[in-house]
Amino acid sequence: MMLHGIGSEKSVPVVVGDALAADPGERFEVVLANPPFGKKSSTVIVGEDGRTSTEKDTIERDDFGATTSNKQLNFVQHIKTLLTTHGRAAVVLPDNVLFEGGAGETIRKKLLHECDVHTLLRLPTGLFYAQGVKANVLFFEKKGASETPWTKQLWIYDLRTNKHFTLKTNPLTRTDLNEFVALYRADSRPQRKATWSPETPDGRWRAYSYDELVARDKTSLDIFWLKDESLADSDNLPAPGVIAREIVEDLQAALAQFRLIAGDLGEVVEE
Repeated sequence: MMLHGIGSEKSVPVVVGDALAADPGERFEVVLANPPFGKKSSTVIVGEDGRTSTEKDTIERDDFGATTSNKQLNFVQHIKTLLTTHGRAAVVLPDNVLFEGGAGETIRKKLLHECDVHTLLRLPTGLFYAQGVKANVLFFEKKGASETPWTKQLWIYDLRTNKHFTLKTNPLTRTDLNEFVALYRADSRPQRKATWSPETPDGRWRAYSYDELVARDKTSLDIFWLKDESLADSDNLPAPGVIAREIVEDLQAALAQFRLIAGDLGEVVEE
């Protein structure tokens, strides 16, 4: 943000440290974050005989609702801790945070109960330098203690299906977000209106109730409803170069995940 001219010229409020190590004690009204992407977190240990092994970095904190080595899930828990009551957050997260089971399901249920998780923006691929990353922006507001869940409806805007962007030749611009910003209605969220209906199946904006969310397998928030035109009609297929690039990105993303898993198992994968 400092490099883009956002912030003070007199001081640089950057602290070097492990953000997940402990509750810092400070609380904030707004948190905007793009945590480091990466499904696994581990430390390489060198034994007396020179052999190396890996050990998962599992984060255990009293303020966390679940213990996991998934950095992204831990950042979600950390950001919730950082917020004041009625504090607001917008966090860029990879898809696995939306659907991963175990600790992921526990964390999502806790978040839906303790916060008003009101908006999910599903981003298109081709926005980040990490190849094949599928990301989202999750918007939520922290609330006080309550026996009933604070989340009533999750509104989802799908900017991914049938959208194709690249970093250089077709970058995402502010105008591509105009519809989402208008539908978001920051000052009047109760007046939101869906653009999707059975009569308008191409609408990119629709809501799901709390009961619908928790009834889904693993309380998955990985929700999509639009028909992929490239799969439905061969005449609407993207250009061959776009298809080839997307295949390469998906394969590279999959290979990166397999390298992480292999690393956790103590194996070395050659580049």
